[in-house]
Amino acid sequence: MDAGSWSSSRKRRPLHKKNTENCDRFIPNRSAMDLGYAHYMLTEGRKGKENSTAATLTSPGREAYQKKLAEACNMDRTRILAFKNKPPVTIEAIPKHILSLPPHPLLPTSKSVKKSRRFIPQSSEKTLDAPDFLDDFYLNLLDWGSSNVVSIALSNTVYLWDASDSSTSELVTVDEDDGPVTSVNWAPDGRHLAIGLNNSHVQLWDSMTSKLVRTLRGGHQGRVCSLAWNNHILTTGGMDGKIINNDVRVRSHIVETYRGHQQEVCGLKWSGTGQQLASGGNDNFVHIWDRSMSSTSLPTRWLHRFEEHRGAVKALAWCPFQGNLLASGGGGDDQCIKFWNTHTGACLNSVNTGSQVCALLWNKNERELLSSHGFAENQLALWKYPSMVKMAELNGHTSRVLCMAQSPDGCTVASAAGDETLRFWNVFGTPEVAESAPKAKVEPFAYVHRIR
Repeated sequence: MDAGSWSSSRKRRPLHKKNTENCDRFIPNRSAMDLGYAHYMLTEGRKGKENSTAATLTSPGREAYQKKLAEACNMDRTRILAFKNKPPVTIEAIPKHILSLPPHPLLPTSKSVKKSRRFIPQSSEKTLDAPDFLDDFYLNLLDWGSSNVVSIALSNTVYLWDASDSSTSELVTVDEDDGPVTSVNWAPDGRHLAIGLNNSHVQLWDSMTSKLVRTLRGGHQGRVCSLAWNNHILTTGGMDGKIINNDVRVRSHIVETYRGHQQEVCGLKWSGTGQQLASGGNDNFVHIWDRSMSSTSLPTRWLHRFEEHRGAVKALAWCPFQGNLLASGGGGDDQCIKFWNTHTGACLNSVNTGSQVCALLWNKNERELLSSHGFAENQLALWKYPSMVKMAELNGHTSRVLCMAQSPDGCTVASAAGDETLRFWNVFGTPEVAESAPKAKVEPFAYVHRIR
């Protein structure tokens, strides 16, 4: 049988596209095949192997002759079906010697990229007695300054705690006619403290010398329950609904007046850039004021007015990682946390917390928001932003948590409640940068068990 008859005897596949090349499905290239030798080995060669008698009669000389003849005729191949050319060598995309190199010390490994879940303690680290702490929703009686000193107002007296050495001191006790103290707020230098009084005055105190620096008078006609610093400008909000910018460097300290609230201004917060001021009031309004629109001769008009809250707005917090994002919390008739774009005036989201929102704090290191609440749980709640999934609830207070303050490193939060206790929570954890540097741990107020 010749090559043509051998290939034509195979059955063709129905509806199979005919190939124009001289090849079929199982033989990639016929030019590399010796079909005659293959046919012989499949037919006559097999018979020769079965004839054992003929094999035994073959002489050594004849076997040597046949071997030489096969070499001369190129018929000593052992591979019947073979490619003409060897397949190409596979080229590796990344050489193995590169993959086997040890990791560079400055590059992150898989372990460092994967972030472990932070443990959030459910109980406070320290609890201190705070007798005579006023259970008044509209007052701001707690602040934590940049020098790591906490200030708290207990009726007519302002106390200071130095968290670095757990020392306690009394800064001032005001007269009964002037008190009680209605607000406290540290200046950016961490040394000077502004104190708002029930008699409409504001006092500036030097905490290093425990001396009164000056008293701001004539701005308000009622108690001053909210304060906010913007460099050398001290902004005050009063029961009369007025917001006043005071330049503490000059004798005539009133430089700007904002009018928009019809009732008591209980919340004030400057943005991180110092360009915009957020104010909340007992009239359920939130106003955004822009310094570029300020006027010394006429009352300044607000940039935005948000009227969506149905309760008094005291809790205000500017986002540290998005400058135009403001969070606000409503009182008992509202119970909502709302998020605002202060550039466009749009409400981005609203979450019903189920209880009165008294204070808000952003985590400086993560996208998280902490809120403090009143009836019925009197708890602190940690939220993941922007999903607003509740991550944890911190319980311990037995009355509404009216005030919160954040430590300078952003890790610890102090909360003061109507149950006359001051609690410290390690809710925001420790920043990764601080963890890499070994540092002696000094527990705040380790030896203090009572405020007085």
